[in-house]
This record gives sequence, C-alpha cells and structure tokens, in this order.
Amino acid sequence: MTTARTYKKDVSRICNLNEMQHHVTQDCGTEPPFNNAFWNNKREGIYVDIVSGEPLFSSIDKFNSGTGWPSFTQPLETSHIIERTDTNHGMVRTEVRSKQGGSHLGHVFNDGPGEAGLRYCINSASLRFIPKEKLKEEGYGEYLSLFAKEKV
Repeated sequence: MTTARTYKKDVSRICNLNEMQHHVTQDCGTEPPFNNAFWNNKREGIYVDIVSGEPLFSSIDKFNSGTGWPSFTQPLETSHIIERTDTNHGMVRTEVRSKQGGSHLGHVFNDGPGEAGLRYCINSASLRFIPKEKLKEEGYGEYLSLFAKEKV
C-alpha cells in the first residue's frame, strides 16, 4: 500500500524529542525492555517514524516476543525501511532504520513466527502510534482498510 505522500527528516521534530527518543533515533541507542510505551500495546493502528512520519509497522503484524520491545513479523511498507549490517557490541546483527527519517528503529532477527520467520524488534522511542480511529484525521486514511472486519 504505497502512498503518494512525501516523508523527510523533520528537524523541528528532532528538536522536540525527549532524551530517550533522541538517544534511540539519533544515537542508535536502545531503550529498556518492558519499560517503554508500546511493548504491550494491543490497540489496532499503525506505527510511524517519530521523526519523518513514515508508516512503518501495523498492529496486525505485532506479536508478543517476550523480549519487552514491540515486535513485528514484517514492515507495513518495505519501501520505508532500510536494513544494514551492525557489528557493534561484538556481534553481527541487522539494523533497521527508516528510509527518509534516517531514524534508528531497532534490529531484525530470523527467530520470528510465521512463514518468513522474522522478528523486527523495534524501540518504542522511535515510533508514534496512530490508533485506527485516528488514521484518517492524521492523514493515514489509506490504511483504514487493513482493519476492516469481514462481514459473514
């Protein structure tokens, strides 16, 4: 579901980030597990980059990984995600960043559920959650169809 909307790194949003959001998105930091905004969020909606507004993940693909961070089986829009090798901390991992915002989001691992077996382990501090009932108002109305219930 590609949108014609343009996303970019917004300096004014960066200036308004709290200390943890700045540490995570701009300095490749990690927030504490089980002590963050969305690890246990069960509401329907989408998660966007806190800096650029790029739509990144959906509650439909969110699952409880037991790690204490929001985990997803796949991105909402693969065109808004960049993956790159991260060799920090004496290990090799795949870092996940937003394409236009350049925000550090977290990492992707190959130990997830489902066919692809991926677990996108994402820092809440890099995300803004938009509940399904506010998608249209916030300019993400094209994603409402994801949450339409089939009538039997």
